[in-house]
Amino acid sequence: DPIAVVDLQQMIRQLTRRGIGVLITDHNVREALGICSRAYILSSGTILEAGTPAEIASSQRARA
Repeated sequence: DPIAVVDLQQMIRQLTRRGIGVLITDHNVREALGICSRAYILSSGTILEAGTPAEIASSQRARA
């Protein structure tokens, strides 16, 4: 539901502006990278890649 996604993103931004950390798990990488300051790519419980959204987006390992 696109409207719910926008509402949730606004809520997350409000929380982070107040200094509250938010953990997001999502299969939609583009949406998640659009609202986070740091991201982790996991596979079978192992961190494959960590960094800023720009670092993750440009990582060949994260795309694999």
